[in-house]
Amino acid sequence: MPQRKLFVTTALPYANGKFHVGHIMEYIQADIWVRFQRMQGHMVHFVGADDAHGAPIMIAAEKAGKTPQQFVAEIAAGRKAYLDGFHVRFDNWHSTDSPENTELAQGIYRSLRDGGMIANRTIEQFYDPVKGMFLPDRYIKGECPVCHSKDQYGDACEVCSSVYSPTELINPYSTLTGAAPELRSSEHFFFKLSDPKVVEFLKQWTQDGKLQPEMARKASEWFDAGMADWDISREAPYFGIEIPDAPGKYFYVWLDAPVGYLASLKNHFDKGQAREHWHEPSRTPQSFDEFVADPAVEQVHFIGKDIVYFHTLFWPAMLQFSGRKTPAQVNVHGFITVSGEKMSKSRGTGIDPLKYLSIGMNPEWLRYYIAAKLNAKVEDVDFTAEDFMARVNADLIGKYINIASRAAGFVSKRFGGSLASPGPDGSALLRDLQGAARGLASLYDGRDYARALREIMALADKVNEYVDQNKPWELAKSDEQKARLHDVCTTCIEAFRLLTVYLKPVLPALAAQVEAFLGCPPLEFGDAGRLLGEGHAIGVYKHLMQRVDDKQLDLLFEPAVAAAEDAAPAAEVAGLPGGEAIADTITIDDFAKIDLRIARIVDCAKVEGSTKLLRLTLDAGEGRHRNVFSGIASAYRPEELVGKLTVLVANLAPRKMKFGISEGMVLAASHADDKSKPGIYVLEAATGATPGLRVR
Repeated sequence: MPQRKLFVTTALPYANGKFHVGHIMEYIQADIWVRFQRMQGHMVHFVGADDAHGAPIMIAAEKAGKTPQQFVAEIAAGRKAYLDGFHVRFDNWHSTDSPENTELAQGIYRSLRDGGMIANRTIEQFYDPVKGMFLPDRYIKGECPVCHSKDQYGDACEVCSSVYSPTELINPYSTLTGAAPELRSSEHFFFKLSDPKVVEFLKQWTQDGKLQPEMARKASEWFDAGMADWDISREAPYFGIEIPDAPGKYFYVWLDAPVGYLASLKNHFDKGQAREHWHEPSRTPQSFDEFVADPAVEQVHFIGKDIVYFHTLFWPAMLQFSGRKTPAQVNVHGFITVSGEKMSKSRGTGIDPLKYLSIGMNPEWLRYYIAAKLNAKVEDVDFTAEDFMARVNADLIGKYINIASRAAGFVSKRFGGSLASPGPDGSALLRDLQGAARGLASLYDGRDYARALREIMALADKVNEYVDQNKPWELAKSDEQKARLHDVCTTCIEAFRLLTVYLKPVLPALAAQVEAFLGCPPLEFGDAGRLLGEGHAIGVYKHLMQRVDDKQLDLLFEPAVAAAEDAAPAAEVAGLPGGEAIADTITIDDFAKIDLRIARIVDCAKVEGSTKLLRLTLDAGEGRHRNVFSGIASAYRPEELVGKLTVLVANLAPRKMKFGISEGMVLAASHADDKSKPGIYVLEAATGATPGLRVR
């Protein structure tokens, strides 16, 4: 098989917050694909970076009393724990706020400008008279001009995916101050996305197999609606890269962000690390410029469905008309939900990746579970605790690990760890497993991990059927069956190794343990074509993976009673009310969406299996009782709360928990630093209030 040259990226995370499980899902998807390609002997450069520019970071840094560079550096310093924790192995991690990105972004712009692809126009732009600055698109909200959904951002609608100018919004407002923005004139720079030659190129590029079919169809809809030129400039103050020969003008973050892919790769090459992946020792390794221009190099992106427009229109057009190679694949995935709900820290429906690791949950459980739900389509992935535990325990432990645990002890104790030669039935079984390699390779390459794992587990079922038919524990009771026992257990170990070959892209750490146990070199996909062989010595078997414990899942989803998401450390919030800064300004319309009702606590009880939760039975004047779980057990005994009037968030979506359905949330106050200043205080209504009254 000819060696492929691959340049692979994931979307660059915005450097204004920690990773959430959606990031981890994307990194796992890409990492599995990269590991598979490397197991095939292909050259892969897998790079990432922080997307460090833009108004949101500038404003967040200002609020934190830091420079944007300091703010970004602190965020970036926390990335390694996530990536290492989930065995995601990037070759290089960089930043868009870098010399390489400045050089490349300005170079691409100059090429576009010199090629006649940039236009200068005076436009009317929204200005916040209270904040005293022109408003980036993401700091303007209003009604979508296409589908009329409320509270949509100034550049794109999250409901209908339409892209538009902020001035097209209906009833716009500034998200920074709530003020109605004013229109002011400003000179801007535009990339001519509507140019006929650009449109013709994009029509061809989006329809020639580089995108999934559903994304190609979506692109056709955009073309039918008509292409508009793309505003690529922003006014000072702005944290970003200056536009050459245009003082006070900066590139819109979405121009330099994807260039960050190339910048991280260049940084990787400049550090000399790219030589490690060069498989042609007789030739001098390519330079960065030679590599990205090489027709054989495939540029492959993994992204979420929320940023498709930028990656399938702007990005390839920028590359094409600046004289650079365009991507070979843009692989789009859906979102990850938890028990059918969109992730939300405030509702406790998200998964904190570091919490997952800190409570001792195996990262490869999550790698396997996510892979078992991912295919090549743009579909959302839903995480449910029950399904997670069932899949991991049944598949990985009950089917796969079980094979080694049922045979390895006999080989070690009875045969000195030495393997025999499989008999006719064992050889037939192993040929079946080996015959699956080509099909599984195709599934991995096509990113249909869900089907690949189904087929691997079907093979594991065949091996376990073989074990059940031959019953090595029965064979071990008779000296006359010693040779047969050796034969059967050898077949099991050989089969276990083959299954490990197939699972290694998903379970790299476990595969390394298996390689050490089996005494074999690192497994490649081509190793499925051969066996360990008669006389091969294996090591002493040690248990390879524990089962998921439901107590761990309880801890993972136990709601935290904290006042704000990502509360700052105590040292940073000294002197702030309640230990944290006041949240961003909202409008009265935002507040009106929350339906707060007086509710009487008619019953309260501890929740068996949880040390933090109380089960509240509430009367909110509806003629029925509501069941609400609240993490206040450390502050209250159940009998203290019965009969009290409190405040209920009545229109919060019900949440399915292990203990039952929670139908709302009671309001409670606490300090941001709950370790040094513990205390939870349930809000109580004044005497005379009755259940059902609305808080206004």
